[in-house]
Amino acid sequence: MKWESYIRGFKSYLQLEKSLAENTTEAYLRDIGKFVNFLESEKLTVTADEVQFKHLEGFVMAIHELGFDATSQARIIAGVRAFFRYLLMEDIISVNPADLLAAPKRARKLPDTLSVEEINLLLDSIDLSSPEGMRNRTMLEVLYGCGLRVTELINLRISNLFLDVDFVKIIGKGDKERLVPIGSQAIKYIDLYKNQVRVHVPVQKGEEDFLFLNRRGKGLRRMHVFRVIKDAAAKIGLKKSISPHTFRHSFATHLIEGGADLRAVQEMLGHASITTTEIYTHLDRDFLRSTVLQFHPRYK
Repeated sequence: MKWESYIRGFKSYLQLEKSLAENTTEAYLRDIGKFVNFLESEKLTVTADEVQFKHLEGFVMAIHELGFDATSQARIIAGVRAFFRYLLMEDIISVNPADLLAAPKRARKLPDTLSVEEINLLLDSIDLSSPEGMRNRTMLEVLYGCGLRVTELINLRISNLFLDVDFVKIIGKGDKERLVPIGSQAIKYIDLYKNQVRVHVPVQKGEEDFLFLNRRGKGLRRMHVFRVIKDAAAKIGLKKSISPHTFRHSFATHLIEGGADLRAVQEMLGHASITTTEIYTHLDRDFLRSTVLQFHPRYK
């Protein structure tokens, strides 16, 4: 059986049985593609049922030497391990050569967080006199106000807005739905954008339900949101490296520092595991120091 056949079967398994999102499925397939390319570059004419641990070990060394960081290496290795688990489950192999394959340890690096003042400066820097400015201000209000991923933001649909009860329905990773509260500021700007800007956009067929559109009436791409944020940061002279995820991170951080329940934040962010949400529980050193000084008996 050829590699193409194995990979087609793996793709069907991911889509039909695991119900993974298209982007996640494609990422897994790219990981397998990297491994197949490695075998070809090393002139190793083995099929999937002939792969041994030494082949996988050589592949891990190769991606390390190519300069992939620990996070990227771990993701690629996870894809390869999932592929061989599938082969074992389908009885294509009798022994899993990837069982002992270890991923490099990843440091849990915290992205930059924006203060409330910095958020306000970024939002206020956007020129509301242009249609694009009104749309961009609305996007960032929703991004920060609901803690969305950038893909969730650009795919937000009008039919999923329940502004009369202060909620929006979000389609997250793996097409999982969740309800997220939305605040009065974001609602105000959505209403302004819909009634004063979007009504004048010539909407393309098939794009009617997307909330955020470009001037040609088509849904936005991820990079557009990145550019809007980069331009706003440059305008206020912000030195931090920020992205759409910085707004999501700041949303969660501000909630938790304000006393929000971790489980509630997990639900709003759409995290499958609370371990993922715990990365947002970091607190600044001054706060920690003042807490110890105030409450520890040896510091009094």
